[in-house]
Amino acid sequence: MEQSDPSHWLERLRHPEARERQMAIMELEDIAGPESVEPLLEALLDSDPVVRRLAIGLLEELGDARAVPGIIRCLLDADREVKDAASASLRDFRGEEAAAAMIAAMAHPEAEVRRWVIVGLRELKDLRAVSPLIAALDDAVGAVRREAVITLAYLRLPESVAPLRRRLADPDEDVRRIAVGALAYFNGPSLLDDFTRALRDADWRVRVEAAIVLGRSGLSGAIGGLRAALADPYWQVQKEAITSLGRLAASAAVPELIDFLQSPTADLRRAAAYALGELQTPRALAPLAALLEDPDVEVRKAASRSIESIQKDARPNAGFN
Repeated sequence: MEQSDPSHWLERLRHPEARERQMAIMELEDIAGPESVEPLLEALLDSDPVVRRLAIGLLEELGDARAVPGIIRCLLDADREVKDAASASLRDFRGEEAAAAMIAAMAHPEAEVRRWVIVGLRELKDLRAVSPLIAALDDAVGAVRREAVITLAYLRLPESVAPLRRRLADPDEDVRRIAVGALAYFNGPSLLDDFTRALRDADWRVRVEAAIVLGRSGLSGAIGGLRAALADPYWQVQKEAITSLGRLAASAAVPELIDFLQSPTADLRRAAAYALGELQTPRALAPLAALLEDPDVEVRKAASRSIESIQKDARPNAGFN
């Protein structure tokens, strides 16, 4: 029998020695076709975890939707590497049949399965998943809700805005943070109050995300909330608020930004220097010049660039006033 004959290797998938079964799958890589799917699905039940993992990899390469239900079952495998291989492979399947199998698995009793099929659906962008994904926003498990939020953000459909807004009050801080980022895709004045409230969230990471989103929103109405966030107890929130005020050309915040040039935190001095450069404020030239001797090289670089930018844009004889 020719060594390239797939049947030769398919027989070896039932060999009593695990090493032989492993080699059979590895050697099948170059010749496997549609007729290999069923034997490889059988290999997903093999007693050897390496065989199971190799079978997942080859089924992923084949991309046949018939493999999806079997790979979904492997999400509950006792071996961690097999589970990881299964979750990773789901992201690479395409087509309506694969999507249908993943959508059906969103009702699985195990949260781990629900979570990973939602991740797998992300790139498929199948509109049949919209209603189940919205329902998944109320899942009892935070990890499932988080992935549902992210996947709905990929779809960017208007009907998901209201359900995503409700997640801004989710008990899981990661869900709230991701919901802020997801809603940024639907940016507009109607969401300004939601983002501004998120600047006062109990979790500092949510506040950081809100400050970033508001800076990218282009909404002048965000300036008041961002100025208030300059007093946040976390420097990470202050840093993003400073950066966003620069992006929004918030000239009213210039005095506060100049004060941050003397912050004991280098990240804040650097952010303020760049923000003042964006604001093109001649009155900031003298305080910025003082930073040219700053002990932090990145702060010195920010000050130098901003001074250059302001002087280039300034009118003749504007000086340091």
